[in-house]
Amino acid sequence: MKRPLVLLAGLLLLVTACSATPDSPSGDSRWRPRPGVAWQWQLTGRVDTSVDVPVYDIDGFDQSKAVVSALHGKGRKVICYLSTGAWEDWRPDADRFPRSVIGRGNGWEGERWLDIRATDVLEPLMADRLDMCREKGFDAVEPDNMDGYRNRTGFALAAADQLRYNRLIARLAHERGMSVGLKNDLDQIPRLVDDFDFAVNEQCAQYDECGDMEPFVKAGKAVFHVEYELPVSRFCAESRRLKLSSMRKKYELGVWREAC
Repeated sequence: MKRPLVLLAGLLLLVTACSATPDSPSGDSRWRPRPGVAWQWQLTGRVDTSVDVPVYDIDGFDQSKAVVSALHGKGRKVICYLSTGAWEDWRPDADRFPRSVIGRGNGWEGERWLDIRATDVLEPLMADRLDMCREKGFDAVEPDNMDGYRNRTGFALAAADQLRYNRLIARLAHERGMSVGLKNDLDQIPRLVDDFDFAVNEQCAQYDECGDMEPFVKAGKAVFHVEYELPVSRFCAESRRLKLSSMRKKYELGVWREAC
């Protein structure tokens, strides 16, 4: 009778180690997701809490504390999506942004780039948004539009401006006990990997850029990756080799997903 019990105990330990344990060891209580952990990214529609993955990324404004609590009740970690580099005209705090910091459109309806050099204006606004994420119980933040300096924003943004702003957002999240992800901004990964707890990437396979995510994986930090146009047969093998957390989504980022 002893051998089967030992084997069963070993199998249970193996399953526990390989399943929904997205945390990595750290000297503080901040969550740090590991490379390869599965996730769901849903920014539109009613959140489907039944997807069997350890991590959810949902809209910080649209979703309530009750939704976050429901996901926590299922053992999920929950990421708060915010746009920190662009103004969105439908957000409840949109009127608090002065016209002087609102630039050109970023290609999405109702969105315009922000002048990230104006940290005296933007820091208190972003601090309030991060307070909202914390008060709703989110574990982490996905700050979007973090690479304005590479785009036509209407402002003369430099790489140094982007580094300064991205580090500001990371610091504000950390001060509130939440982890924070670097969204895209591939060229600055080597200089920012130590400031962020994970990365979020769109379409690195389509543009042959997934190798740029290696610093995060080497540091033991997850890379949450999506493709929109490529079939999973075109990128999943490489994603598994690179230890990315990859899936295919539709552009509207609803419930549908096709994971590697």
